[in-house]
Order: sequence, then C-alpha cells, then structure tokens
Amino acid sequence: MKTIPICYAIRPASPAAHRFEVSCSVATPNPAGQQFALPAWIPGSYLIRDFARQIVAIRAECAGRPVPLQKIDKHTWRAPPLKRRGVLVVICEIHVWDLSVRGAHLDETHGFFNGASVFLRVLGREDSPCLVDIALPEGSPYRDWRVASALSPARGEKGCAKLHGFGVYAAANYDELIDHPVEMGRFTLARFEAGGVPHEIAITGRHDCDIDRLTADLARVCAWQIEFFGAPAPMRRYTFLVTAIGQGYGGLEHRASSALLCSRHDLPAHGMQGISPGYRTFLGLCSHEYFHAWNVKRIKPAAFIHCDLNRENYTTLLWAFEGFTSYYDDLALLRSGVIELSDWLEITAKTISDVQRTPGRQRQTLAEASFDAWSKFYRPDENSPNAQVSYYAKGSLFALALDLTLRARTKGRVSLDDVMRTLWQEYGMTGKGVGDEDIRLIAEALSGLDLRRFFADGVHGTRELPLGKLLAPFGIGLAWEKAQTPALGVKTASIGEQLRLATVYDGGAAQAAGLAADDILVAIDGLRVTPASLDQQLGRYRPGDTLAVHAFRRDELMQFGVRLAPPANETARLVVKAGANRLRHAWLGA
Repeated sequence: MKTIPICYAIRPASPAAHRFEVSCSVATPNPAGQQFALPAWIPGSYLIRDFARQIVAIRAECAGRPVPLQKIDKHTWRAPPLKRRGVLVVICEIHVWDLSVRGAHLDETHGFFNGASVFLRVLGREDSPCLVDIALPEGSPYRDWRVASALSPARGEKGCAKLHGFGVYAAANYDELIDHPVEMGRFTLARFEAGGVPHEIAITGRHDCDIDRLTADLARVCAWQIEFFGAPAPMRRYTFLVTAIGQGYGGLEHRASSALLCSRHDLPAHGMQGISPGYRTFLGLCSHEYFHAWNVKRIKPAAFIHCDLNRENYTTLLWAFEGFTSYYDDLALLRSGVIELSDWLEITAKTISDVQRTPGRQRQTLAEASFDAWSKFYRPDENSPNAQVSYYAKGSLFALALDLTLRARTKGRVSLDDVMRTLWQEYGMTGKGVGDEDIRLIAEALSGLDLRRFFADGVHGTRELPLGKLLAPFGIGLAWEKAQTPALGVKTASIGEQLRLATVYDGGAAQAAGLAADDILVAIDGLRVTPASLDQQLGRYRPGDTLAVHAFRRDELMQFGVRLAPPANETARLVVKAGANRLRHAWLGA
C-alpha cells in the first residue's frame, strides 16, 4: 500500500517584510493527537539555534475550520484528536533574515532556506515521503525568478516542478527534505560534469566571476574526489549554492549540495593569471563541503546515525570528520592540479602557525574539543584561544601526522587514503556508524602498526605533534620565524583608529601586567597608539623593557607597567629540500 506523503508548501508571502508562509498538511494525523516540531539545530552546524524563535504566528485548520494548537515546549505543538475526518494543516508565518548558510533569508532580491529552519517535523511520520510546493512570490518583479536546488521534481504529481522552476518537489523522507537547501531569485547558473555526474553552480549577488574558469577548476576537484573514493559517486547530481557579498565566508554540507557564502572578490576575475589567495580560499571551501558528501554525510559518527533534532548529539569524533576533511580539502586542490605545491605548503604552514599561536592546544584535547563543540566552538569569547583548540585546524594537522606516519613506517604501502577508502566501504556504503576507536583500528589493521600511543597523544592528549620530524623523510623542512617585535602577548582588533584587546594570552606580558580583553589601548610611553602604529612602536623596544601603557577599561583610564617578552617563534615555513623524493612524490604528486 502506497504511503500517503506529508505535503508542504512554502510561499514568499512578503519579501519586503522577510516573511515565508509555510504549511504542513497531514492526511492521516495521529488519532490520539498529532504533534509537530521544528528542529532546534541543523546537521553540520553543532549549536542549538532554536529555529522556532523565528515563527511569528502559527495556526491549524481542518476542512477550513480552525483547530486549536497547544504549545508543549519551545519548538513543539500538539493538535488534539480531530472531531471529523480530513486533512490537518498547520500554517506558520516565519521571519527569515539570517544571511548565512544555516538558516533562511528573504528580500526583494532573492530567497534562500534550509529546510531545518522552516519545515515542521510531523512526529511519528519522519519516514513518510514528502512533497513540497515551492511558490513564486506574487507580482511582476518576480516573474523571472528561478529555483536552484538538488531536490528532485515530483514526477507524476500535479503541479510538478520543472528543473529550476517553481512547483512541487519530492523527498523520500523528512531527513532528505531538510538536507536540500533552496535558492530562488535571479542567479548566475553554470553547469559542468565530473565523474559522470552533472554538477551546477548558482551564484546569487553581484559579481564579475569568470564562470568558465570556476567551472573548469571545480570540475577537476570534484572529479578527483569521486575517483579518490571510487565511482560511482553517491549522488546523481550536485549543486553548489553560492551567495556572494562584500565580505563573508562560510559553508554547510548537504548530501547532494553545498550552501556557500563568500566575498564576491574571492571569485575569479576575467583574465586573472594564476590563483589569488582569495580564490584559493574559495576553492578550498568548495572542496571541503564537497568532501563532506562522503565524510560526514555518509561516513558518520555512530552518534549521528539517528540524530535527535531536539537536542545536542554528542560525539568525540569531529576531529576526524571536520579535521580530516580540512586536510583533504586543500590536498585535493593540489592533487587535482588546481594549485601548485608552493600554494599547498603556504596553506599548511599557516595552519601550523595558527595552531601554535593558540595556548588552548595545551589545555583541550581533540576529543574534548569535538565533544564540547555544542557549548564552546560556536560560542567563542575573549578567552577561547587560551582554553580551546580547533578540531578543524588541529584535526587537519593530526590527519597530516597520521598520513605521514603511515606512509613512512610502511614505506609507502599504506596511507591515510587507504583508511578513508576503507571507512567509505565499510561504513559509508553500509550505513554503519563509526565508533570512537574504529579509525585507529582500521589504520592498525591496514598497516600492521600499533598506533595506540600515537592516538593517545594526538587525540586524547595535548602533546605537540612532531610535524618537523615526520616531514623530514619526505624531503620537507619545517622552520620557525621569530616575530619582528618583542611580544606583548595579545590579539588585537581595530575599531576605527582605536585598538581593542580581543584576547590577552595566558602567560604573556600583557596578562602579567593586568591588561584584560576589551581594554582599549590609548598610549605607550605617552605616545598615542593606533592599529597602524602598534608594531612600529613596539619595534623600538627590546625584550625586558618596561613600558607605561595607558588603556581605557570601560570608561576608566588606567595605567599599566608592561615588561616585554622575547619575540615568539610563531610563524611556520615549509621548505622542499632539493632532490627527488619517492615518498613525497607518492604523497603529493610533486
């Protein structure tokens, strides 16, 4: 017997007021009373976001008559048993003004939504097929709008959408429905093929992008990743949804698409020679989210196999799912020929430097950083660098260390590539969840090595990763450069001509003197200090000198005696040693 689908409709009711009207129709509601809930978070972004707070109004009806709704908690409602047979319809008016990759946004220029932020979940019916009717805004200014999404048109249904058209789309279940973001409006649309799979990229916002250059580069990266894991690809088609703005950066993975936010200046310009740092960063973002189509969307931590969208879902493995992906995103650019070896060395050296400048690496392990993502990573404060480490950045360095260890100690027979392919075959293709020790066990089984101490130190401990020692057999040297000025021990932020202390590092000169985060530096030894002059002024002193520093804390002017520390070894450089190297060539292809 065919299961009756849950039917949704979403209409841009008022672009000027940033309001979507979203309805959910249930033909066979629970006779004991039907409950509905909006997710509290969106998979891929590990923070409780409470999307229900954006609901302006909610009501229910059946056969044109109102049905009372009881609000049970912050994101759950219950309709009582119906007195008559009919379709139960719940209608929400939702305010959408979140220009990010996680929520929804609507104005006169475009509309965008992630399903988790707008579609109610019909409790007990999450496995039912879903239909969603995406409507065009009313009025002549919107007649040329189109739709971009990896959602499939609902074949055989009344009002079935044509590709890129408004109308009815289909999803196998609720999980699939909310895993396909939608862009509507006037966007640049381009197509390319990779690994036999049709791909699209839709760019919203003003830009002067060289589309031919972008699609050619993305085609190489996507084809490499498909070949890396092995054809066929896990998706029948793929869509990159890009919002280009003045300044911005972000991405969120989905099973057959990515939602991306970038600076319009990071897109390749016509006639651009080589690759600019901004474009390199954007391609790395695309590569990162695309790699997630395997690593996290299908190869999943056991805790994510059956996600509870009402609450946090804890795992200690984000270092593998975000960190390993961060390792492979730029490596894919290199191996596919999109960037040069010098680019990759520069990117990797920057990551090493960034982690080294974070005192929190000595306090928080990768496993703890993963588990605490819900409460710490997405809510950084002035002390975060002192207390936390990024499971993205240090996770990518652990992946580098593991890859080098496997390659060197097996003389090139086994690498992290083999571990990733085994994870895909044994977990991604079967739907089995990855346990806390499974990655280590796979690496040990493939290599014959005992890696318990390596994982204990790198994942569950805070010992420094011996990257210099590990890189040496591959003919790559790791060197450190000292800063040019004595160390004040702070991270600063500019507010116009004012210089604010964003972070005061543990054990630094500023902390020892009593300076604190959010202090506004005013003068050093009686001379005004600005964002532009700080390094120049500090450069006139030597380590051990004591400075009179004036700063405002709130509205009070305070004076501090700061004894400068020696410059720190804080900038890493990776240098390729002359001569051929078999291990390096097998690893980097260069």
